[in-house]
Amino acid sequence: MSDFHGIIFAYGAVPELGELVRHRTASSLPFCGRYRLIDFALSSFMNAGIHDVGVIMRRDYQSLLDHLASGKDWDMGRRIGGLRMLPPFGLPEYHQGDYNGTIEALNAVSTYINDISAKYIVMMHGNTAANIDLREAICEHLASGAEITAICTDQTPDYRHHRYIVDPDGFARRMIFNQTAAGEGAASLEAYIISKQLLLDMMSSCAAANRYHFHRDAIADYLASGGRVNVYFHRGYGRRIMSTEAFFDANMDMLSAANRTELFPADRPVRTKTHEDVSTYYAESSGAHNCLVADGCIIEGEIENCIISSDVRIRNGAKLSGCVIMRGTEVGEGVIMKNVIADKQSRVSSFQTIMGSEKLPVVLPKGTKI
Repeated sequence: MSDFHGIIFAYGAVPELGELVRHRTASSLPFCGRYRLIDFALSSFMNAGIHDVGVIMRRDYQSLLDHLASGKDWDMGRRIGGLRMLPPFGLPEYHQGDYNGTIEALNAVSTYINDISAKYIVMMHGNTAANIDLREAICEHLASGAEITAICTDQTPDYRHHRYIVDPDGFARRMIFNQTAAGEGAASLEAYIISKQLLLDMMSSCAAANRYHFHRDAIADYLASGGRVNVYFHRGYGRRIMSTEAFFDANMDMLSAANRTELFPADRPVRTKTHEDVSTYYAESSGAHNCLVADGCIIEGEIENCIISSDVRIRNGAKLSGCVIMRGTEVGEGVIMKNVIADKQSRVSSFQTIMGSEKLPVVLPKGTKI
C-alpha cells in the first residue's frame, strides 16, 4: 500500500468527556481494559498494509506519546517513514488556542502533507472505536474512480453528525449537516480516502478564505461544484467517543460477545502497547460475572458487568457493578460501587458507597483518593 498514507486526528480534547480528558486527549483514553482508543485507527492501517502514518496532535499529548513510542507495536517503527508525531510545527499562528476544525489542523501540518509521496491519504479520527476493513474500502475506492470516499455507518451516532445522501449509483452529491437522530442518508464516521492533490486544493482554498471545517467548508464546496463522493459502509461496530456517557456505554458494549466479535475480528487483530504482567488472582471470597478483567489484578471482592484494567486490586467484601476501573486503582474493603468510571491510580477507602446511573456515571478523576 505504498500509494496510501495514513493521517490520524488526535488533537481533539472533546470537552464533553470532562475529567477523563483533563490530562490527555480523547484518542489516548483507555478502553476495554487493555487498549487505547487510538489503537483501532492504528490497527486498521496496519491490517491494510499502511505503515506510514502521521498523528496530528495539539496539546495534552504526553500520554499519547508514552503509548505510541516508536510505533513498533503496530509495525510502524521504520527508519524511513513509519509513525510520525505531528504537533503544530512551523506555523506560529497555530500555537494559540485549539484548532477550529479539521482543515485548520491539516493546514497546521501542511509542510508534512506536501512532502507525502503517496497518491492517496486515508484520514481517521483517533477517538473512534471501529475496526474498519481499509483493504476493502480502498479496493472499492479505486474501483469507483472517485477522488474521495467517505466511510460511513448504517448506525445512528449519539452526537451531532453529518449524513451523505447516497444516490442509486453509490455516490453522494449532497449532504446534510448537524443531525442528531436517525434520518435520510448515511452517517459519516468522519473517515476518508482522498487523493492527496484534492486534499491540498481543499486546504489551500479554505486557508485563503479563512475557513476551517472539512465538512461545512471543503466538502460542501466540492459537492456544490459538481463533485461526487463515493460512500463505503462500515458494517461492524463503530462509535466515536464524544461524551462521558458514550465512553461508558462503549465499554459496557464490550461485555456483549457479538460486539466484541465485530470490534476484534480474528482476521483484523487490534494491537496495543505490550504490558508484561502476571495472571490475575481470584481469591476464594471473590465472584465475577460477565466481566472483562486484564492481567495483574487481585480480585477479592465481587464484580459484575465490569471492565477492569491491569494492576487493579478489589479487596474483600467490595461489590462493584457496571464499573469501568482503570489501571492501578485500588478499591477498599466493603466498598459498594455502581456505574462508576475510576480513572488511573484512584484509591477508594473501605466501606464507601459510590452510586451513579447508566446515563450519568460517576467519574473519579485520575489519582482520586476517597
